[in-house]
Amino acid sequence: MLKLLALSLFLVLSSPAISSEKDDLAAEARGLVKAFGGQLKQQLQAGMKGGGPLVAMDICNAQAPAIATAVGGSTGWKVGRSSLKARSENNRPDEWEMLAMLDFEKQKSAGKDMAAMENYVVIENSNGRIFRYMKAIPTAEVCLACHGENVKPEVLAKINQLYPMDQALGFKAGDIRGAFTLSKKLD
Repeated sequence: MLKLLALSLFLVLSSPAISSEKDDLAAEARGLVKAFGGQLKQQLQAGMKGGGPLVAMDICNAQAPAIATAVGGSTGWKVGRSSLKARSENNRPDEWEMLAMLDFEKQKSAGKDMAAMENYVVIENSNGRIFRYMKAIPTAEVCLACHGENVKPEVLAKINQLYPMDQALGFKAGDIRGAFTLSKKLD
């Protein structure tokens, strides 16, 4: 019975109508990632230029969630970030996000371009149908001031103050820092 249910769910979720809907939603999600990533990058670059990593960290801590909420706006999208090595408790991955990011790591090991790494699916559960989307975030050189292997003591002190459960250190340029994660309720 369970196999039959799983097969029927697979057939429904892989039907042409669902595939078209998924592709349209993925395109919309890509636009939101571009908007969120662009605004966040602009704010972080301004912070780094205006006061260095300590100012940029305050921006990341206080403004990133507000930017995510604004980008999602009234569209019904929930926008955020997640990581296998999260800095904030709010960015810890759920099971689906963890599996998607582990898959990104496999793809990176196989030589796939990080810019092309994304994952999306329609999930049906007791809450209805939900579209989930993730896009890998590469670690850029500028990220290393707060996420690298040799973080300055004053930056590390601020990290410990803002994020007592921090796990987001030790990255190198080109590593997968995490992923943008988006979801939208369809029903």
